[in-house]
Amino acid sequence: MSTVEKGDVSMCKDKLNFTNGLSNLSDNFKSLAVPMYLCYFTVNTWKRFVLILKHVLTLSAVTYKSKIIAKKMEEGCCNNVDVDLDPRHKGFEWCKDSLGGTWATLSEKDIEITQISGGLTNLLYLCTIPSHINVCDNEPRRVLLRIYGEIAKTSKEFLLKNSVIFALLSEKKLGPKLYCMHPEGRLEEYIPTRCLSRNEIQLSDISLKVATKLALFHSLEMPLCKEPRMLKDIMKDWLVKVENILQKGDKQNDALINKLLSYNLREELDKLLDILSKVNSPVRFCHNDLQEGNLLYLRDEIPERQLTAIDWEYCGYNFRGFDFGNHFCEWCFDYQTAPEYPYYSYHPEDYPSRENQYEFFKKYLNASGTSYVTDKILQDLYREANTFALASHFFWGLWSVVQGEISDIEFGFMDYAVCRLDAYFRWKPVVSSILND
Repeated sequence: MSTVEKGDVSMCKDKLNFTNGLSNLSDNFKSLAVPMYLCYFTVNTWKRFVLILKHVLTLSAVTYKSKIIAKKMEEGCCNNVDVDLDPRHKGFEWCKDSLGGTWATLSEKDIEITQISGGLTNLLYLCTIPSHINVCDNEPRRVLLRIYGEIAKTSKEFLLKNSVIFALLSEKKLGPKLYCMHPEGRLEEYIPTRCLSRNEIQLSDISLKVATKLALFHSLEMPLCKEPRMLKDIMKDWLVKVENILQKGDKQNDALINKLLSYNLREELDKLLDILSKVNSPVRFCHNDLQEGNLLYLRDEIPERQLTAIDWEYCGYNFRGFDFGNHFCEWCFDYQTAPEYPYYSYHPEDYPSRENQYEFFKKYLNASGTSYVTDKILQDLYREANTFALASHFFWGLWSVVQGEISDIEFGFMDYAVCRLDAYFRWKPVVSSILND
């Protein structure tokens, strides 16, 4: 989001105190708004921001559940108890309420709602009006229903940040169109594309498109705290949860838990943060999860539209090197073609070579407006990216332990945690060599 946009008549020249003007919002949202006052907002952007928050709060989970419970009690379907709504029923209700038009005239049995493959955080469903039912020209026949996973729903900040960022990216046409926001998920445009595979993101022409897109993301200004606290704060929070989970134990995962306990993760996190402090990496708005499943490819005559990034759940201001290193790590992980436990495969031999990385960096710098690229610049980027690859392994290792405790998604989370942390310890001497080179 640029600081000054076309159509804005005036600009708020002083730092906005986000608490003012939000008197009707809940205390939880006020507390989240205060740290973001450092951002400069145009008048129109400010209005959009407040509307987004009010809309999210209006569609509160409690109100929505109460509405459905009352309806089912009226129909004699349940007693006066809490109801865990079926995702397909949620999809029907959200489509009917938020899309209107033809969608509002249909019964639940008329709308086809099928689960589709997705990421490791959310559940994804395709909601479709069958072909024999006519729709107006401006109505979508298909929309994507995204139900947030438990690791997302338990974070107050996640709801606020994810809703605002997705809405702004949608408005800038850098992501799917947004139809409906809800504390438990959202309805968004269904883009008839496909996710890239691990092998495809290694292809030179695709890799250069990723580099170009990453340069664009890193140039964006977003209404978030600009301090790069994400890695340190989130990992420390997850570490507490991980320690509690490991102490409880799980007979089905005894061997994996013992392996994780042997790592001395608390001491290792301090060591990691010390290593990262030795590398100069500028702070940028980062995606933080640029893996194969979050990159959509569309055959289009316009090059800028051929590649789209999705799933901004973990976005935020972070050290640029994390986006580089994390993406390079993802060259090695296949989440799409493993039909049996643990539902992924790891191929460390496919980590990009120095030559691959230099090619990526040159394209990134060119897209960022740097016309003269020296060997020193490339060497510094190589040092930056591969040091933060270490952070990627540790970050997702912790994430996977927490996710495995609360997620219903079928995936070998504990196995994946061990895989990422083993990779972390194997990569440490490589980083040491790079830093001392």
